[in-house]
Amino acid sequence: MSPQSRRRQVSAGAPPNALFDELLHAARELLAVGSPLDAELMVSDLLGTWWPQRHHTIGGAGIEQLIGEGLVDYAAQRHSPAALALLSGIACLGTSRQAAAAEQAAFTLIDAGVRSPRWAEYLGAVSSAECYVNPDDWGDQDEVICVFSYAGEEPHALVSVIDYNLAGMLRDGWVSSQVDKLLEHCRQPSVTRVSSRQEDGFRQIDPPTARKMLQTALSATDAAEDPPVSDSFAARHAFIRARIRALPPASGRAARPKRAWSTERRALLAAEFLASDEAEELSDLQAASRIADLIIDFGCDQDSGRPLRMSPAKVQNFMLGWLPRKVLLSVADQNAMPHAVDAWIRWSGRKRGLSDAAIGQTLDVLFDSMTTFSRFYRDPAEFGLDEKLVARLLPDSDLEALPRRAFAFPILQGKHGGVDLSKLDPADPADRRLLLAADHDTRTGSPSAAGVGRHIDRHLALADRLWRGSPPALWDAAQRLLDTGEDRHMVLHALMDVLDAAGKDEAALKVALRELATGLSDDDLNGLANPDS
Repeated sequence: MSPQSRRRQVSAGAPPNALFDELLHAARELLAVGSPLDAELMVSDLLGTWWPQRHHTIGGAGIEQLIGEGLVDYAAQRHSPAALALLSGIACLGTSRQAAAAEQAAFTLIDAGVRSPRWAEYLGAVSSAECYVNPDDWGDQDEVICVFSYAGEEPHALVSVIDYNLAGMLRDGWVSSQVDKLLEHCRQPSVTRVSSRQEDGFRQIDPPTARKMLQTALSATDAAEDPPVSDSFAARHAFIRARIRALPPASGRAARPKRAWSTERRALLAAEFLASDEAEELSDLQAASRIADLIIDFGCDQDSGRPLRMSPAKVQNFMLGWLPRKVLLSVADQNAMPHAVDAWIRWSGRKRGLSDAAIGQTLDVLFDSMTTFSRFYRDPAEFGLDEKLVARLLPDSDLEALPRRAFAFPILQGKHGGVDLSKLDPADPADRRLLLAADHDTRTGSPSAAGVGRHIDRHLALADRLWRGSPPALWDAAQRLLDTGEDRHMVLHALMDVLDAAGKDEAALKVALRELATGLSDDDLNGLANPDS
């Protein structure tokens, strides 16, 4: 069975034993290989079968537990060389729980006389050597190259691609046994390189630094629901994870943490830009200051702390991806945007030592994107809210938050109990209680005093989380329920029930939210629609 067929079987919810039989049958090929590297890559391919469904749960159990640990238990009951070979590989490549169980099961089979594959003795002997980083010409992505061997034998390089235009995700990885040839190719100077700085080119890094870079990038990929990774990434995921664990962690003085971009440091950078020759020609310095803050925040938070780096791809991502989705811009800021970004590109390019041609290429992309930006940028009037209401819901200009905040606080005008609701601030906890009380009066008539305090408290806790978007899965679950045709009241109570059940367990909350509105029966929906019954 092909890897694609196995993944379809997982997606279709095939009985686990049928899948385990297929995986164990595929593991027979491990008996024919003589190289530990080939064996690890084959096991990684098998473990990648369910990686695309890693966030799914069945009966409260995660896929890694249900399928991964279930496979270990299944193989442990098969006294065969293929089962032992598979367990040996999982002991090196599986999750911590899978690896511990597989190692114990492998020892049991060996003690029972099952023949161990000849490559198994080398798996635990993998060690790291030199590590390198090879940025592309613009710094949009890094190839992190880590060299490994089995006790000095069979050297090989893992090449992992970190994409900074995808929030620093690790999106691809492959293995090469031609280590010398690979490194020689990377050392060749690029004729299209845009920066003359040594730190922007191919260079050696210490293994703890490589480990930290790869761990951060892989965590970003694993956390995403549907990351845009390469077609072969699932098959290499377990191998990459295991090789990251084989790199030495930072210890004591060896690890100097990267200087954090504090609010003060960001403000100093903005002030430096506004005092530059490039910014002097801008007519609206107040708008330029606000736009500079946005560019800095984007570079610090979305580009691994690199606000000065401006590539054609990053500019396009900023203008057509992040801004239209994330930020509420005034008309003045929209008009000033191309001029302020133009000045930032020229200023930051000069600071980074970019050529005039490189800066010009980035500016071309900026101005090519402006027509599309005007079309993509969402006018808040599209939400059916006037400008003053939008300003109250978005004091932080977080445009992405507008739908969920409007859902949490639908009543922002009129009077309730003699209070003018239009004067209340939904960002203020005290005002929130009055706004939610007005919402309940509008929907059901004045609630009785008994129990209303506790009831509003539950709504307040939910409204606070919706306001902050914490966790993001909360609003995702709300939208899924709304898509089923259920009304807002039912959705609110369904979310509150999940919050109550999870308590302070954030991990359990995320699992429960992911399951909410997934595969619910009519009886389930009727129960949610009548939460007080």
